[in-house]
Amino acid sequence: MVKRGSYNGGVVFGMGRAMSEMWEYSHMQGMTGIFPGNIGSPIGGHRGMVGMIEMLRGVSVPPPMSRPPMGPNGPVGGGNYIAFKPRTEEDEMKDLENMLTEKSCREMQKSKTGEDLLDFIHQPSAKECAVAARFKSKGGSQVKEYCSALTKEDCRCQSRSYIACDKVHFRRIIAAHTNVNLGDCSYLDTCRHMKTCKYVHYELDSTPDVSALMMGAATLPPPKPLKPQHAHYCSEVELGEPQWINCDIRSFRMDILGQFGVIMADPPWHIHMELPYGTMPDDEMRTLNVPALQTDGLIFLWVTGRAMELGRECLELWGYKRVEEIIWVKTNQLQRIIRTGRTGHWLNHSKEHCLVGIKGNPEVNRNIDTDVIVADVRETSRKPDEMYSLIERLSPRTRKVELFARMNNVHAGWMSLGNQLEGVRLVDEGLRARFKAAYPDVEVQPASPPRPSAMKVDSSSSQMRNTFAGGELKAAETQVAEATAPDAAYASEAKAVNSDMEIS
Repeated sequence: MVKRGSYNGGVVFGMGRAMSEMWEYSHMQGMTGIFPGNIGSPIGGHRGMVGMIEMLRGVSVPPPMSRPPMGPNGPVGGGNYIAFKPRTEEDEMKDLENMLTEKSCREMQKSKTGEDLLDFIHQPSAKECAVAARFKSKGGSQVKEYCSALTKEDCRCQSRSYIACDKVHFRRIIAAHTNVNLGDCSYLDTCRHMKTCKYVHYELDSTPDVSALMMGAATLPPPKPLKPQHAHYCSEVELGEPQWINCDIRSFRMDILGQFGVIMADPPWHIHMELPYGTMPDDEMRTLNVPALQTDGLIFLWVTGRAMELGRECLELWGYKRVEEIIWVKTNQLQRIIRTGRTGHWLNHSKEHCLVGIKGNPEVNRNIDTDVIVADVRETSRKPDEMYSLIERLSPRTRKVELFARMNNVHAGWMSLGNQLEGVRLVDEGLRARFKAAYPDVEVQPASPPRPSAMKVDSSSSQMRNTFAGGELKAAETQVAEATAPDAAYASEAKAVNSDMEIS
């Protein structure tokens, strides 16, 4: 059917002749559906031409698409007709509104630039990150949750385990006069009559359930030596132990104590009423050797009544600048403000003021706490425990000293000075040596300073091994008992002091 010829004319001529013959044949037979579309139209002719060429080349042609039904019920306009829903004026208004509310490219770029700028501003700077890391608590947050079972015995029963949970537990105080059938005291550990109260009281239970050997502490490597810190920062021994010196602050040698980051004082101001501990004249207050304790840090000075002006004058004489003032609102056990205060001349005083002074440029945590403390009233001149927590958050891990302190004010990490303390107790070796050199005749407690925690773990682990060994290592048990005797005596003395504080 296809004649040979030149490339330009012969093949094309043969193809055209074959197409014309095929067209005539299909027209005669009425088979117009062989070629999809209308061959008479330009588009249909093009499609027919393509289909014909593919058939001549031996390529299979897909079957034609089904055409819609023709007739009065069929669509008008052929097989390529698509029915559209007529648009109304409401549709056009919606499209116009969407077009107007759509952000332009410039507006989208400005919005993205503003968001990036806000993210950049809110990110902390390198200095802020360094300061926050410096004041983080060592070992993470030390805040613990109270156990709902209250005691470790009840916690073990509830969990059906031999070990209590890691939450804070309490221990019942059962004295000779306690009647367990009466139940718990409503004042708990704030009861002022614990020596005679027949109800059950509680104290913090810090005894571990599992020994150091069973917890794997005996296999831990020895702790790394700490880097030397500033003179006003606490050592590891001082952080965990309270220290105090019974002395007359007016004549005591303050230079042997070293530098402190925080000073808190509750002086016996000379006021109109008689106090059980006496008062101090104004001239002696002005001449106290407070500057020897601090060259760079904070001071918290409690004042009351007319002593406010004298307190500000003393701060200025000692070299401090007053920057804040804390107010303690006094409440009773029912959390109501006390209206019949024990101080005040014209009005009953239901609050106390604490002046805050600063010297030098100390590193402190700003804007954490407020300047108002609401707490219960306890013994005479005893300040709220919330004050010590506030100071610790404000200036963590620094050496702190309290002037005119009493036994109910001693805290771990604090040095207490006053003439109402019980003897002298020092745990820092350097401080003990300086104190003994200045006052050789004064006895210092404890007899030997506390040993590092690693040595305590080793002694406990050796005791555990001797217990398991039975009677084979009796000599080693005797040596361990003799070595730990001073620590046991010190622990018993500390426990006795704590019990006296809780009873008072």
